[in-house]
Amino acid sequence: MTEHPFDQLLLVPDDIDLSRSPLAGHLGAETYVLGAFNPGLTRLPGGNLLMMVRVAEALREPIHDGHVHAIRWEDGRYVLDAWPLEHADTADPRKFMLLGGGWKIMALTSLSWLLPVELSPDGTRRLAIHYDKAIAPQNSLQCYGLEDARISKVGERWLMTTCSVSPERHSTTLYTSGNGLDWTFADIVLDHQNKDMLIFEGLIDGQYWAQTRPLGDLYFAYPPGSAWRAGPSINLATSPDALHWKPHLKPGIRSHAGTVATARMGGGAQPILTDEGWLTLWHGVEPKEIVGIYRTYWSLLDRDDPTIVLRSGEGPVLEADPELLRPIEHQIYLRDVVFTTGIVAGEDGFIVASGEGDLACRITHIPSDAFGLKP
Repeated sequence: MTEHPFDQLLLVPDDIDLSRSPLAGHLGAETYVLGAFNPGLTRLPGGNLLMMVRVAEALREPIHDGHVHAIRWEDGRYVLDAWPLEHADTADPRKFMLLGGGWKIMALTSLSWLLPVELSPDGTRRLAIHYDKAIAPQNSLQCYGLEDARISKVGERWLMTTCSVSPERHSTTLYTSGNGLDWTFADIVLDHQNKDMLIFEGLIDGQYWAQTRPLGDLYFAYPPGSAWRAGPSINLATSPDALHWKPHLKPGIRSHAGTVATARMGGGAQPILTDEGWLTLWHGVEPKEIVGIYRTYWSLLDRDDPTIVLRSGEGPVLEADPELLRPIEHQIYLRDVVFTTGIVAGEDGFIVASGEGDLACRITHIPSDAFGLKP
């Protein structure tokens, strides 16, 4: 990975005013910003950029009175649920696992909502935080929050996928906008566990295309000697209207057997069209401790058939940068994580938005030649 001409944090947890949070006044318990991160990124009609930031609002003391607590939305208000501590594994500060259910059951110590943050056209300055346009849970399939927005502009319409979390399902939901700032809930679009749905910024043969990443606990082995590694991979789907999606017959981007750096993978930024094909940024995870090492990689896909990978980078284009987080060292709870979630074209290349350390929003300018593209 090479140094980039602009690479800094544009939003950190202390920038968030929780008195203007959708949760304010509901819980009777102190909360704090566990992270303001994983921002979707788009360009607004006037030229400014918009980050749609995931704000993970967490309980300051989730464990007390022999119980661990979770925040839940219910009928327009927010409540606390208490679980006996002896029935929970609390090793991960972001969540806890409930024991004895026969399969994995998880609850969260935070609830995430989405906050629009407006930036200058080059992404180097923060201009406004639009608390009045925050997106919060509004039905039971979102009762544990909304996570990781990805924004695509297709024609004159903005489409935003989000991960909605609840006991009912771990689903992908769609929001639409006519200006990139005011959003309307459209519908649930994927009903299986899928955190990384990215809609291509343009139609192909009149169809919407998307990258997806369904998850499970069981994967079938590739044959001995295969170039591919079994596990989570990036799949593809098509739709006539961006609401009804059909999985594509052919696979998308898969993990290579020759490296553990991308043993787990998933989509990152929305695929954007260049003169040479669809540029897609995705994350690869190298196993390490509880979470792993997250890095950002890139591939170029055929403009008429995105199942064809024209080329990929030999190594990561972005890695976690401890120096960026040094000023907020006291808030770090994860290391070795950069999670790219948005991209727009800039004057000399691309402006890329990422979550750094599941904590803050990172903006990076990456020149075209980093992807083998002509300026």
